[in-house]
Amino acid sequence: MKSITPVILSGGSGTRLWPLSREAHPKQFLPVIGERSLLQATAQRLQGLNASAPIVVANESHRFLVAEQLQELGLKAGALLLEPVGRNTAPAIAAAAYQAMAADEHAVLLVMPSDHAIRDIAGFQAAVAKALPIAEKGGFDNRGAIVTFGIVPDAPETGFGYIKASAGEGVRAIERFVEKPDAETAQAYVASGDYFWNSGMFLFKASRYLEELALSHPDMVRLAKQAVDNAQIDADFIRLDKAAFAAMASDSIDYAVMEKTRSGFVLPISVGWSDVGSWQALWQVSEQDGNGNAHQGDVLAIDCRNTLAIGEKRLLALLGLEDVVVVDTDDAILVAHIDRVQEVKDIVAKLKADGRPQATWHRKVFRPWGNYDSVDAGPRFQVKLIVVKPGAQLSLHMHHYRVEHWIVVSGTAKVTCDDKVFMLAENQSTYIPLGSVHRLENPGNIPLELIEVQSGSYLGEDDIVRFDDVYGRTPNAPA
Repeated sequence: MKSITPVILSGGSGTRLWPLSREAHPKQFLPVIGERSLLQATAQRLQGLNASAPIVVANESHRFLVAEQLQELGLKAGALLLEPVGRNTAPAIAAAAYQAMAADEHAVLLVMPSDHAIRDIAGFQAAVAKALPIAEKGGFDNRGAIVTFGIVPDAPETGFGYIKASAGEGVRAIERFVEKPDAETAQAYVASGDYFWNSGMFLFKASRYLEELALSHPDMVRLAKQAVDNAQIDADFIRLDKAAFAAMASDSIDYAVMEKTRSGFVLPISVGWSDVGSWQALWQVSEQDGNGNAHQGDVLAIDCRNTLAIGEKRLLALLGLEDVVVVDTDDAILVAHIDRVQEVKDIVAKLKADGRPQATWHRKVFRPWGNYDSVDAGPRFQVKLIVVKPGAQLSLHMHHYRVEHWIVVSGTAKVTCDDKVFMLAENQSTYIPLGSVHRLENPGNIPLELIEVQSGSYLGEDDIVRFDDVYGRTPNAPA
């Protein structure tokens, strides 16, 4: 079987799984099913296929998350393309196509969202192998087809788009795409046996995709090539040219190609697929007890049915609830009827409109060097638990409005403060005066944990002047 070039799309924000998923740390990076994140599960799904290292297309702000999560699996991306702005799936795939063709002009792309779940991995891989000959040399002109994988529906879902396939078995021609239907129409689609859920997964030659895209969006194809040709290499990342990428129209592959092409084919599959697109979807694919309850964390439920409860640290006690979702995080709690969870995105929109940080950030914030948790705050003070990975370091920087007190809880800290460089061991502390140029490093082999107490007139993360940074961040980006 010809080697396949996987393309993993990781640019989504996952607002429907708020408060667990947030813009700065969306659902693809979360272990919502099993011990691995959805991104990691997607990468592992490739093991056993004749596939090269994946091309990952990610939001620039998530670059370190992607790299770290792949590293945890012992994997390295064939290319990690950074989108300077979001432009939907058609431009992202176009950039990936040009990147793949630079190594192999005949490259066949397996396009997968990073935030879906598939239970039957063997069945999925068998479907890819079955579709490959059609993607290479099939279609109406025998030059290769644009193949998508349609999910055999097991319920009249109204939250998915549908694909109507021509009569037959196996890989079939697509007759039309249908927007999300009402309940009655969805029921008719399922009963007919000719309609399948649109999975968002595709298999095609990179060159064929670009040919089809050029028929409706010639400027997008031109700009995608420009974005790749003028990209900047930044360590393990490829920064797509901002001007070219931003100039592209925002469009999905469905609208830009699939609904227009004569070379669209679909292979119906039944592999335990879920887009994990809502709390209800997560409940459906989660392990449930005899009463339909799916619980994660320390949950005590009495006389409850069909509930989803997720607790991160505290005990969740549920009494007499039915068809309810309860999600507890450090700084926000969601309680919703399971039939209304598609509207969670409206909560996120309201939080953004009100300027509330809970729309974007968790209390625990991840950085390329580790993470910090804002455990307490008040007028003129803030307390953080900071964790620095072995061998990592924060930027060399200063603050205009706050002083900092550091107390080492575990590990060893190397501290730079103006012209002094010194070590701190467990239970030792230091003081960073206002305006001092300072840096924190972990020279050890175990994580460095310390308590930081900030005090001052302004404690925002934008109070920073950066002088040196090994991660290539801008002078005023958060530390």
